[in-house]
Amino acid sequence: MESNRQRKIGQLIQEDLAEFFRQQAANAGRGLLITVSGVRVSADLGIAKVYLSIFPPELRKGVMKEVEENKTVYRNFIGQKMAKQVRVIPQLNFYLDTTLDDAERVEKELKGEGDNPIL
Repeated sequence: MESNRQRKIGQLIQEDLAEFFRQQAANAGRGLLITVSGVRVSADLGIAKVYLSIFPPELRKGVMKEVEENKTVYRNFIGQKMAKQVRVIPQLNFYLDTTLDDAERVEKELKGEGDNPIL
Protein backbone atom coordinates (compact mmCIF):
# COMPACT_ATOMS: atom_id res chain seq x y z
CA MET A 1 0.00 0.00 0.00
CA GLU A 2 1.32 3.41 -0.97
CA SER A 3 1.93 6.02 1.70
CA ASN A 4 0.76 9.62 1.35
CA ARG A 5 4.38 10.67 0.82
CA GLN A 6 4.81 8.20 -2.07
CA ARG A 7 1.60 9.45 -3.70
CA LYS A 8 2.61 13.10 -3.33
CA ILE A 9 6.07 12.52 -4.80
CA GLY A 10 4.53 10.47 -7.63
CA GLN A 11 2.04 13.20 -8.41
CA LEU A 12 4.77 15.87 -8.47
CA ILE A 13 6.88 13.76 -10.83
CA GLN A 14 3.86 13.09 -13.04
CA GLU A 15 2.94 16.78 -13.32
CA ASP A 16 6.51 17.93 -13.96
CA LEU A 17 7.26 15.26 -16.57
CA ALA A 18 3.90 15.87 -18.28
CA GLU A 19 4.85 19.55 -18.63
CA PHE A 20 8.30 18.62 -19.94
CA PHE A 21 6.97 16.14 -22.53
CA ARG A 22 4.25 18.58 -23.64
CA GLN A 23 6.89 21.25 -24.33
CA GLN A 24 9.15 18.75 -26.09
CA ALA A 25 6.34 17.47 -28.32
CA ALA A 26 5.28 21.01 -29.21
CA ASN A 27 8.84 21.93 -30.17
CA ALA A 28 9.32 18.76 -32.21
CA GLY A 29 6.17 19.38 -34.25
CA ARG A 30 5.83 15.70 -35.21
CA GLY A 31 2.17 15.38 -34.24
CA LEU A 32 3.28 13.42 -31.19
CA LEU A 33 1.36 13.11 -27.95
CA ILE A 34 3.08 11.76 -24.84
CA THR A 35 0.98 11.38 -21.72
CA VAL A 36 2.37 10.48 -18.32
CA SER A 37 -0.42 8.12 -17.31
CA GLY A 38 0.97 7.20 -13.90
CA VAL A 39 3.94 7.22 -11.56
CA ARG A 40 4.60 4.67 -8.82
CA VAL A 41 7.27 5.50 -6.26
CA SER A 42 9.04 2.83 -4.19
CA ALA A 43 8.69 2.82 -0.40
CA ASP A 44 12.21 4.22 0.06
CA LEU A 45 11.45 6.98 -2.52
CA GLY A 46 14.53 5.88 -4.48
CA ILE A 47 12.85 4.58 -7.64
CA ALA A 48 9.95 5.96 -9.66
CA LYS A 49 8.22 3.86 -12.30
CA VAL A 50 6.87 6.25 -14.93
CA TYR A 51 4.16 4.96 -17.29
CA LEU A 52 3.92 6.70 -20.67
CA SER A 53 1.11 6.57 -23.18
CA ILE A 54 2.33 7.52 -26.67
CA PHE A 55 0.22 8.45 -29.68
CA PRO A 56 0.45 7.66 -32.60
CA PRO A 57 1.29 4.00 -31.92
CA GLU A 58 3.77 3.69 -34.80
CA LEU A 59 6.14 6.15 -33.05
CA ARG A 60 6.19 4.29 -29.71
CA LYS A 61 9.33 2.23 -30.22
CA GLY A 62 11.41 5.21 -31.34
CA VAL A 63 10.09 7.50 -28.62
CA MET A 64 10.70 4.92 -25.87
CA LYS A 65 14.26 4.46 -27.13
CA GLU A 66 14.77 8.23 -27.05
CA VAL A 67 13.27 8.45 -23.55
CA GLU A 68 15.59 5.70 -22.26
CA GLU A 69 18.61 7.49 -23.74
CA ASN A 70 17.63 10.77 -22.04
CA LYS A 71 16.80 9.45 -18.56
CA THR A 72 19.43 11.66 -16.94
CA VAL A 73 18.02 14.79 -18.61
CA TYR A 74 14.57 14.02 -17.18
CA ARG A 75 15.98 13.24 -13.75
CA ASN A 76 17.92 16.53 -13.74
CA PHE A 77 14.75 18.39 -14.74
CA ILE A 78 12.81 16.71 -11.92
CA GLY A 79 15.69 17.45 -9.55
CA GLN A 80 15.52 21.17 -10.31
CA LYS A 81 11.75 21.20 -9.76
CA MET A 82 11.72 19.09 -6.58
CA ALA A 83 15.03 20.06 -4.97
CA LYS A 84 13.42 21.77 -1.98
CA GLN A 85 10.89 18.99 -1.34
CA VAL A 86 12.95 15.79 -1.28
CA ARG A 87 16.43 14.80 -0.21
CA VAL A 88 17.03 12.24 -2.95
CA ILE A 89 15.68 12.50 -6.47
CA PRO A 90 14.33 9.07 -7.48
CA GLN A 91 15.82 7.05 -10.33
CA LEU A 92 13.34 7.11 -13.22
CA ASN A 93 12.32 3.89 -14.95
CA PHE A 94 10.06 4.36 -17.96
CA TYR A 95 7.43 1.87 -19.13
CA LEU A 96 5.02 1.94 -22.04
CA ASP A 97 1.40 2.08 -20.86
CA THR A 98 -0.78 0.07 -23.24
CA THR A 99 -3.91 0.11 -21.08
CA LEU A 100 -5.96 2.02 -23.66
CA ASP A 101 -4.85 -0.30 -26.47
CA ASP A 102 -5.78 -3.33 -24.39
CA ALA A 103 -9.20 -1.87 -23.58
CA GLU A 104 -9.83 -1.07 -27.24
CA ARG A 105 -8.80 -4.59 -28.29
CA VAL A 106 -11.09 -6.19 -25.70
CA GLU A 107 -13.96 -3.93 -26.74
CA LYS A 108 -13.51 -4.90 -30.39
CA GLU A 109 -13.43 -8.59 -29.46
CA LEU A 110 -16.59 -8.22 -27.41
CA LYS A 111 -18.33 -6.59 -30.36
CA GLY A 112 -17.14 -9.42 -32.61
CA GLU A 113 -14.90 -7.17 -34.72
CA GLY A 114 -11.63 -8.78 -33.66
CA ASP A 115 -9.68 -11.50 -35.45
CA ASN A 116 -11.00 -14.15 -33.05
CA PRO A 117 -14.66 -13.55 -32.24
CA ILE A 118 -15.76 -15.00 -28.94
CA LEU A 119 -18.88 -16.74 -30.27
